[in-house]
Amino acid sequence: METCEPADTSMVEKSKLNEDPQGKSVDPTRYRGMIGTLMYLTSSRPDLVFVVCMCARYQAKPTKKHLHAVKRIFRYLRGTINIGLWYSKDSCIALTAFADADHAGCQDTRKNIFTKALPRERLAFLIDKLGMKSMSPETLKKLADEKEE
Repeated sequence: METCEPADTSMVEKSKLNEDPQGKSVDPTRYRGMIGTLMYLTSSRPDLVFVVCMCARYQAKPTKKHLHAVKRIFRYLRGTINIGLWYSKDSCIALTAFADADHAGCQDTRKNIFTKALPRERLAFLIDKLGMKSMSPETLKKLADEKEE
């Protein structure tokens, strides 16, 4: 995945990820390892929570379709590797919640999931509203310089 082409979003908009009982099986141990790695990232990357949880549902019997969805997440990470939550030490912490509900959106159980895959523009807007910033060396230097002024 180191040389892969980055993806704009972590999941295709209006994706129809489901059980895929007729799909070709993949190694569940490898799939679970990938999901576990991504779950670790969700603490600092709230933009990944929905798609990682969606893919985690299929850990018991993953197929090529599910593996393809997980690989897209890694392609998205490739293009957004430096993005993460930013809490400056002098900022006032206030909890704000956003919801973009998708009632009955699960293809398998039709339960009240309360989220969905978003287009690139909407995802970028929400990432900005969450206070996520690039953690690249250039950005960190710029932020440090702004603090000194």
